[in-house]
Amino acid sequence: MRVLVTGGAGFIGSHVVAALAAEGHEPVVLDALLPAAHPTAPELPIAEFVRGDVRAPEDVRSALRGVQAVCHQAAMVGLGKDFADAPAYVACNDLGTAVLLAGMAEAGVRRLVQAGSMVVYGEGRYECRAHGVIRPGPRAVADLEAGRFEPCCPRCGAQLVPGLVAEDAPVDPRNVYATTKLAQEHLAASWARATGGRAISLRYHNVYGPGMPRDTPYAGVASFFRSALALGEAPRVFEDGGQRRDFVHVRDVARANVAALAGLEGGSADGHAAYNVGSGEPHTVGDMAAVLAAAHGGPQPVVTGEFRLGDVRHITADSSRLRRELGWRPQVDFAEGMSEFARAAQRASAGLG
Repeated sequence: MRVLVTGGAGFIGSHVVAALAAEGHEPVVLDALLPAAHPTAPELPIAEFVRGDVRAPEDVRSALRGVQAVCHQAAMVGLGKDFADAPAYVACNDLGTAVLLAGMAEAGVRRLVQAGSMVVYGEGRYECRAHGVIRPGPRAVADLEAGRFEPCCPRCGAQLVPGLVAEDAPVDPRNVYATTKLAQEHLAASWARATGGRAISLRYHNVYGPGMPRDTPYAGVASFFRSALALGEAPRVFEDGGQRRDFVHVRDVARANVAALAGLEGGSADGHAAYNVGSGEPHTVGDMAAVLAAAHGGPQPVVTGEFRLGDVRHITADSSRLRRELGWRPQVDFAEGMSEFARAAQRASAGLG
């Protein structure tokens, strides 16, 4: 199958291109190679390449020629610097998706796999021993400043027990990036209803692995820690390091895209569906930093007590639906993946010039 991969020169996109080619598909890359993401010329995937912007209808129209499906990876990621980044996030993520979907409607392309994110949930799943499942609101600044990082039950004040969040959990985006990722899902669902197309949004959890960008305000926490170690510095762990996350290897994420594409081709998806993509093995940020530092042979992490507004305390995935319905299984375990990542090369970033 001829598959367009938007953002196919990027971190996750390039791995998706490789996974598609390994399964016998014919990937086509559409990437604008914007300086913010590619300050130096990246090594391009071995695939047909169209240099163009997903926000430009003529570029999308050109890239869609002869295509049967799209894996949409192009996006601006991370929390960014401050709210001044909001227009750029909306333009890249939501306008870009709308232009792409309009082009697909015009070209008659009816299959879409879209890079979503676990950030649409806000906080993860919690239980109070007295009051059952609880969805805590945003943490108060006063609590964070005082080092009280764990959400408490709003009814009795007891500490909550974190669990796994499933796809049917209510959504609660708490920053601009999260809001744009949820809007992308709504756009895909609207496109599917209007055209009879089928779309799958893959809600990635904390993706890491070879080729991750070096330190930048738009990278993930694994990139921050790896960048510090490369400079001989100790990773700086915010809060108390007890934040739970699901770190999933980029090759497993790429294979999830291939599995989703097969699901669309086989007719198992109807309209729009969302799937969590996680390893199924929660780890704390502090544990991840320690394992990565040990594998790298660098300084041990420093827990700073600092915090970022918009961060959530715990968010870990229940990815059983993806396993059950599309037959996907993660293949890279945490220790193996972090050991590889500790030695792997990173991409240049605009943050480092």
